[in-house]
Amino acid sequence: MTPSSGGLRILCIGDIIGKPGRLAIAHALPDLRAELGIDLVIANGENTAAGMGLTPSLAEELLRSGIDVITSGNHIWDKREIYDYLDGDRPVLRPLNYPHDAPGRGWLVHHAADGTEVAVINVMGRVFMNQLDSPFGAMDTLLDQAAEPLPAVRIVDFHCEITSEKNAMGWYLDGRVTGVVGTHTHVPTADARLLPGGTAYISDLGMTGPRDSIIGFAIETVIPRFTAHLPTRFQVGSGPVSLNAVMIEADRASGHAIGITQVQRLVEVE
Repeated sequence: MTPSSGGLRILCIGDIIGKPGRLAIAHALPDLRAELGIDLVIANGENTAAGMGLTPSLAEELLRSGIDVITSGNHIWDKREIYDYLDGDRPVLRPLNYPHDAPGRGWLVHHAADGTEVAVINVMGRVFMNQLDSPFGAMDTLLDQAAEPLPAVRIVDFHCEITSEKNAMGWYLDGRVTGVVGTHTHVPTADARLLPGGTAYISDLGMTGPRDSIIGFAIETVIPRFTAHLPTRFQVGSGPVSLNAVMIEADRASGHAIGITQVQRLVEVE
């Protein structure tokens, strides 16, 4: 859906895979922000460190490249050095529905380029994933029982395995948040749309990773898992990078989405 003019423009970028994904972000994001008039950039960074996890230095690299808020998922714990970093004040999130004793936080309020406050929320599904607290209940608690009401503009990264659970979250939050964008499966879906209550939705953003790969990983390191059930070690792929994202345009006052557009670029990296 083509966005209208005048709304707050938020770019949500799919899972960044390893060094190729990082290089693509550094190369393409500044021009992309200028081309689309982006006010805020959110990206999932849980696969940034060689395809599994995130380190403090790589998080800082992504933030210097123009990403405003980094979300994550089940791989956020793969690099132990991130634990203390998550307890700091940098705009990096872990899923909201992890236990309270887990390092970090599941949401924050960030100021867009024009000063508009935007709540960015990270939550994780449970089907075929870790058996965490209910993501639906966690969202209810945050939206209905926060000490202070959240800003009108609210973006949710729902890190989840199956599309039906993602669909359910989109409809569950319709009219209560500005956007629900799915991450984790690394394959962009073709269902970007505005729901009736004013929430922008897509089942999966896709990835920012090597195009000629299997969800970002070198083909030869993945296929033996399927053909011979061998415990191969995954390696990040190479070649041109597919940068997959959506741009959500939001009404600043109501928080309702007024447009959602898929953004896809092929980036040549060294």
